Amino acid sequence: MQIAIDGPAGAGKSTIAKMIAADYGIIYLDTGAMYRCIAHRVLLQGDDFSDTEKIIKLAQEAEIRFEGEKVFCNGEDVTESIRTPLVSLHTSDVACIKEVRELLVAQQKKIAGDQSVIMDGRDIGSVVLPEAEYKFFLDADVTERAIRRKKELDAKGIEKELASIKQEIQQRDDNDRNRVEGPLVQVEDAIVVDTTGKSIDEVCAAIKKYIDEVRA
Repeated sequence: MQIAIDGPAGAGKSTIAKMIAADYGIIYLDTGAMYRCIAHRVLLQGDDFSDTEKIIKLAQEAEIRFEGEKVFCNGEDVTESIRTPLVSLHTSDVACIKEVRELLVAQQKKIAGDQSVIMDGRDIGSVVLPEAEYKFFLDADVTERAIRRKKELDAKGIEKELASIKQEIQQRDDNDRNRVEGPLVQVEDAIVVDTTGKSIDEVCAAIKKYIDEVRA
């Protein structure tokens, strides 16, 4: 079983994908975390996102692995450090590089292999798992997505103005939708789920209802 979940930043993809993975006993792969790892490495190396060749080299050298909900890059636990606002802001800068995408997509396809998986990202249904049996596109009002992100940052002790977060999300949306390589798209066979005003449990229930009806 392969489940693809796409959508913009803050739509609830990762949280919902983790819950569905646990409910069905399948593997969850956070593809966004892989791109965040590369952006994090670039920041550690001097914050030059214009040096494409250097970024490609960093991606080639990156050994990314998942252990439960923990993310490791080159042996270092980066679970928390890849979730900072600065990394979020620059993730689309590395995700738009063709060679980086090809490298990480190949890894993602390999992980999917012959095992049941659920993946979330921007191009799962269109590029990574185009043959997935179940495809969903999660979306939500940009203001609500910004409020959700602010709550996450507040919980981590990171202070940031809501207006600034909203602006960054809008910029990220624009970058994701307009990049040449693996842009954020809603594929024709995806089930659209608007998560605005809905709880995590409500969204999960709707997705599982659809999957169970198809499998029955």
